[in-house]
Amino acid sequence: MLPESADARMKAHERWMREALRAARGAQARDEVPIGACIVIGEELVAVAGNRTRTDCDPTAHAEIVALRDAARKIGNYRLSEATVYSTIEPCAMCAGALIQARAGLLVYGATDERAGAVHTHFQICSSDQLNHRVEVIKGVLEPECRELMQEFFRARRQRSEIGDLKDESLPTSDL
Repeated sequence: MLPESADARMKAHERWMREALRAARGAQARDEVPIGACIVIGEELVAVAGNRTRTDCDPTAHAEIVALRDAARKIGNYRLSEATVYSTIEPCAMCAGALIQARAGLLVYGATDERAGAVHTHFQICSSDQLNHRVEVIKGVLEPECRELMQEFFRARRQRSEIGDLKDESLPTSDL
């Protein structure tokens, strides 16, 4: 079997990131922050999720955490060393820590998160020498689409807030 070309690998990453973007749009439809994640092992989509923090009234129900839980249940093991995790946005500290705990093999994310990103922007959790596992990371896959979805969401939220239509004014209004 011939080694896979860089172009073929990027096309595969884009394909799966589109799945994560679909989940992010589903989260947005539930008035959640539009972040999506999916987990792939080999060529199989094992789990896909969007943010559910407000829907589930659960501060840990970030897309990555929900997808990791679903994937672990599906394969019957919390260790996901063969998994590639796709996230539309750079994971936060909680989600990056969960990737370490799951022993994820590869993280692919779309847009950086200047405020809360904990993979490259702050903390470098996935590559920390203080931890017992490191996660390989590819960033910037479908970055413009991922960034625009977040910016669009927060732009609309600010506009609703200005006209007094926003129920929870404590939510962040980051543009990324």
